[in-house]
Amino acid sequence: MTETIELTDSLEAEFEKGLKRYQDGEDAASLIPLFKEIADQAPRNPTVWSCLAWLYLLTDKPEAALKAAQKSIKVDKTHPQARVNLAIAMLETKTAGVRPHVELAAQIMSFDKEIYQTVADNIEDGLTRKPNWKSLQRIKEWLLN
Repeated sequence: MTETIELTDSLEAEFEKGLKRYQDGEDAASLIPLFKEIADQAPRNPTVWSCLAWLYLLTDKPEAALKAAQKSIKVDKTHPQARVNLAIAMLETKTAGVRPHVELAAQIMSFDKEIYQTVADNIEDGLTRKPNWKSLQRIKEWLLN
């Protein structure tokens, strides 16, 4: 098992600023350098890698998203959003083996309403930012219906 490393106070502040900018509607492409820098400085933080994977997915960089999501999963095998991001990246890169990741994400989501809602909100956010995102629509059907 791999130990998750917490962010230093300064990296946490940068991470929170980046999240705020994203939530305020800033374009995903402009946030990638910030999240990449944070991920490079905190390589064992699964949430940072998961966020970076999401940004790559939003900017049509599925290969980079696949690598970032894999790094997130390597650090925390039970990170549901990372599993969702990995599944989306796998669909977009036509990589086999999507089902186990979706099933594990669904299982984790079933244990905790807050986690379920967070993933559901992220899916809706993704579909708002990228309305015709077929891979995300498939994941939504599998997880939320």
